[in-house]
Amino acid sequence: MARPPHMPELGERRQVEAMAAYGIPEADIARVIGIDPKTLRKHYRDELDTGHVKANARVAEVLFKKATGDGPQSVTAAIFWLKTRAGWREARPIEDETAPTSLLVRWMSADESKAIAAPSRDGPPLIEAKTDD
Repeated sequence: MARPPHMPELGERRQVEAMAAYGIPEADIARVIGIDPKTLRKHYRDELDTGHVKANARVAEVLFKKATGDGPQSVTAAIFWLKTRAGWREARPIEDETAPTSLLVRWMSADESKAIAAPSRDGPPLIEAKTDD
């Protein structure tokens, strides 16, 4: 005796779409629904194909709101968005074989005199500069 044909219900469609959105493998989704993976693909093709797209859109929406809003997370969200979506990247320093490997700068207050220390053999040169503060 043959099995009756599978008839997808709205709740199952939502469940399949949600699991696909979360990245659950098709074999596991089929196991949860109680059908064969081939039957899953036959009856839930749209949910399997669009679940992750809808999830990505929702996450992008939340990230965009954070990036364009106020609050402590807005700067981090904006930087992440610009790096991943707008192609921004951090500038890399130009390698110069003749330049010292590191430079330590200390700003002096207005009451301190301007002095430049010679490079030390033990470490990087120390440059002290006077500010108007």
